[in-house]
Amino acid sequence: MSDPKTDVLKKTPTDHEIHDLIKNRWSPRAFADTPVSDTDLQSLFEAGRWAASSNNWQPWNIVWGKKGSEAYDRIMNVLVEFNQGWAKNAPVLMLGVFDKKTPDGKDNFHALHDLGQFSANMAIQAQSMGIAIHQMAGLDHEKALKEFKFPDTYHVATAIAAGYYGGEVSDVPEDLQKEEKSERKRKKQDEFVFNGDYVERADVSES
Repeated sequence: MSDPKTDVLKKTPTDHEIHDLIKNRWSPRAFADTPVSDTDLQSLFEAGRWAASSNNWQPWNIVWGKKGSEAYDRIMNVLVEFNQGWAKNAPVLMLGVFDKKTPDGKDNFHALHDLGQFSANMAIQAQSMGIAIHQMAGLDHEKALKEFKFPDTYHVATAIAAGYYGGEVSDVPEDLQKEEKSERKRKKQDEFVFNGDYVERADVSES
């Protein structure tokens, strides 16, 4: 599959030209009933596998489960109640975990960044296949660490819901349905891009 169908695209008012895979990507809370095959998942994980990482340490770990499986239910049980209310729509749930230590036991201050690189690679690959990725911070991190038997040097950073675009908005809790159709918004570049020293609001057009 290519980009998601027109009826599930969100308006994305970009200021500059970007690739459609980035422009059309968004994080729904409703998903189509279409199953995500093992082959599809392997493509997503392979895209993440080839992400850049500090010293090529690849500190990421992914736990996953398909709806109806024990692994899926265990992941669901470590989500906060708010996310459980809509994540049940997802055909696949995952956890993104990283090792906080380098191979020689020192603190790896880049590990969270590297897991982010993995997730970004996976999200763009998913978009190219018509699969939506919704990442969540709302989970019991300590419970998840124990539930899936990771050493205490690891951190469960995020949960991820995945499935094909095209679900029914009515499947989402009523208080969240408006967000499913709202326009995407981001900060302007001059709020976070600096061609020199940090200032509260930089004017990048001067450079």
